[in-house]
Amino acid sequence: MSTVEPGSRLADRFRLEDRVSESNGVTLWKAIDEILARPVAVHTFSPEFDRVEEVVTAARAASRLTDPRLTQVFDAADEDGTAYVVSEWVSGDSLADLISAGGLEPERGAALVAEAAEALAHAHEAGLTHLQLTPARLVWTSSGTVKLLGCAVDAAIVGLSSDDPAKDDAEGLGRLLYAALTGHWPSDEDTGLPPAPTDDGKLCTPRQVTAGVPGYLDTITCRTLLPESRRGLTPLTTPSEVSDALSEVPRPSPVPVSAVPPAVLHSEGRDTMASRPPLPPTLPNPTPPHRPSSGTLSRALVTVLVLMIMLAVGIGAWTVGRSLGNNPVAAPTTSPSPTAIPKPVAIKPVSAAGFDPLGDDLEENPQFAPYAIDNKPSTEWHTTNYNTAEFGRLKEGVGLILDMNGPVQISDVVVSLANTPGASVQLKVGNAADLSVLKTVAESKDASGTVTLTPGKPVTGQYVLIWFTRLPPHEGRYRGTIYDVIVHSPGSA
Repeated sequence: MSTVEPGSRLADRFRLEDRVSESNGVTLWKAIDEILARPVAVHTFSPEFDRVEEVVTAARAASRLTDPRLTQVFDAADEDGTAYVVSEWVSGDSLADLISAGGLEPERGAALVAEAAEALAHAHEAGLTHLQLTPARLVWTSSGTVKLLGCAVDAAIVGLSSDDPAKDDAEGLGRLLYAALTGHWPSDEDTGLPPAPTDDGKLCTPRQVTAGVPGYLDTITCRTLLPESRRGLTPLTTPSEVSDALSEVPRPSPVPVSAVPPAVLHSEGRDTMASRPPLPPTLPNPTPPHRPSSGTLSRALVTVLVLMIMLAVGIGAWTVGRSLGNNPVAAPTTSPSPTAIPKPVAIKPVSAAGFDPLGDDLEENPQFAPYAIDNKPSTEWHTTNYNTAEFGRLKEGVGLILDMNGPVQISDVVVSLANTPGASVQLKVGNAADLSVLKTVAESKDASGTVTLTPGKPVTGQYVLIWFTRLPPHEGRYRGTIYDVIVHSPGSA
């Protein structure tokens, strides 16, 4: 049994409220972060639980993951005889819930798995794995996004390891895809879904189980999970390969918050389903406008109208004829055609880097910089966390610098920031990656969301710098985030 009770406070900020589940010495709580006034998920551990060190270590490693589709870990500690892990509390419906409620269209289900594959590929790049992929761990959130729960932490809790974690996670993604396409689970685990049918001791392919599964999704599933059924095709053995194979699947669009009904909270444990957020709807075909039928009265009115028009045309022609007979013919005039306005074109940078010329190491999370120019709004570059909006008074700014592979003319730069207000950003342009050479050409204060930085006059340079001079709040501290940057240059008319 857990040694903590409802009402207990951890780290002087996390108040335990409801015990969600308890098993094998691990208790999952719904708690409140009293500083940020938000719900969080908290795992606590009994004195008999013998893997506390492994779990805390895994949780701390997972806290460095930045993909928003992976559950955020906020805190992990083992102190004063109490160990705990604090993570994000996710609201929405799991893949198991969506399947049990009537299933999914094949490409809609595949889109959820595609998002999970891409997120898990990022985790593997950081050296972390999942190894516990089940339909309960893949959630369609109430805000209309995908969330994969339990990366690294789930495996540590049950003491699971692997000699080939990339292959095991790829097969786990294959099982999720199989379930999304068929509603059956192709493994012996108890997930609440019916087991996948077999034929002569071998799993049936998705198209053998469910009519209407597109051939390419059937092939991807088999290459991941049943490679023997697709001889001649290369098996998919890493999350990155699965992500690449599913890259052409149309992705689900976020659902506006106002359109989402109240939903049950799903955290790092399994809850009972209430109402679920809708998947993005398909717009219906527009209905043709009603056309009234014409009758005798309508035909009479049309006849009178035609006669009146003919009379007006005759009078007009006679008047014009007289005018031409009494006046010299004037040369026709033509108005000049408007000058076509050139449309700006997007220019792809050759590289991006975290730029910290005023810091000790001259870098700022360089490993995440390519995510800001990959045209994927789900990935990001971000600054280090600072204690104040002014960088803890350590420096005047940090930024993200882009190399355009030679001088280019800049018409504007579109930057996707975090939605939390409070950022101040400058656009600097120059021909050297040197703060003294780069000139400020545009600025936005108290910025958030998508910001367009437009120079007041034409400017040319090889290097484009998005320079934070003030940071917005983030998780009790301050951090600048850039999801995407698009550089525009004037096009030709």
